[in-house]
Amino acid sequence: MKLIADSTVPYLKGIAEPVMDVTYLEAAAFTPEAIHDADALLVRSIDKCTRELLEGSRVKLITSATIGFDHIDTRYCDEAGIVWKNAPGCNAGAVAQYILCSLITLAMRKQTTLQGKTIGIVGVGHVGSAVEAVCKSWGMQVLRNDPPRAEQEGNAGFVSLDAIAREADIITLHVPFTREGNHPTYHLADDAFFDSLQKKPWFINASRGAVHDTAALLAAVKNGKTGGLILDCWENEPAISSDLLAVTDLATPHIAGFSADGKANGTRMCLENIAAFFGVKFDKIGEVTPPPPVQAHINLADFDENRLQLAVLHTYNPALIDHDLRRSPNRFEYFRNHYHYPREFKAFTVVNASDKESELLAQLGFKIG
Repeated sequence: MKLIADSTVPYLKGIAEPVMDVTYLEAAAFTPEAIHDADALLVRSIDKCTRELLEGSRVKLITSATIGFDHIDTRYCDEAGIVWKNAPGCNAGAVAQYILCSLITLAMRKQTTLQGKTIGIVGVGHVGSAVEAVCKSWGMQVLRNDPPRAEQEGNAGFVSLDAIAREADIITLHVPFTREGNHPTYHLADDAFFDSLQKKPWFINASRGAVHDTAALLAAVKNGKTGGLILDCWENEPAISSDLLAVTDLATPHIAGFSADGKANGTRMCLENIAAFFGVKFDKIGEVTPPPPVQAHINLADFDENRLQLAVLHTYNPALIDHDLRRSPNRFEYFRNHYHYPREFKAFTVVNASDKESELLAQLGFKIG
């Protein structure tokens, strides 16, 4: 069997080779001629699996190491009998880490505390639920908005988008990108949404760029409707708006889900999809693991103040990639493709923590030494 895999999928090389004939291609090399004889494709979001690519091929399975699947023409795949799989939840922990680290960075800049603030989470799937968990651990109040889940599970525990606009101190988006259906998310955050904001909330988009309307967001910042702006996702990536970049407090190149742990999860889930579909076994799948952090131990005695905040930022500091992107926004795609994947909280051990500090850090996933 022949597998064609994106050459940038981490921790994959050498794992599938004992079972399959594996060819690694860069995204630009995914052409109809190159994939014609493949039985399966293992892709990322940069690999566009369109009718034009797939028609006439013998591809039976497409598995993507991403939670999103808008790069796959699912309608055509369904018509052509091509099974497609994504990796739901693979990077949920990474996005939760990104959100908490970004919020801590912004709170320290603004000399305020996150404890007691109300965060409205729009989209409470795998990722939004992980964000909810870390925010609650940090002492924040959570409002949840997810119309599809509310329809299935009942309204208890969910609020309307209007309620979040009225009551939230922070609003963060974690929805898929959709233009159709009962709850399209294209330009969900539009002029009407920003006009309805009541508390000058910090606004975060770490889902998809077109979930917010760039012109509307710029107007909201100019009119004082928002009090802070954290953007990982942008309309028209990689050609991002220089005007929007200039007014963003933290700007990153769509890397919120790019932890080493999340990447390993996505690769592992793809291999599991291939194994289940073709009835094969990858004996080396246990080797799909990220390397340890350079500094895996965090000694709280090294910090005179803000001990918890600095422990969290030791794992990931968004200000570094923010600095790079501002200096060279035209290198957006380069930064994505050459990003150093951080390890998540669970890869770090904290020592010299008080009982109260230990409890909070353990809830986030840290090991306590």
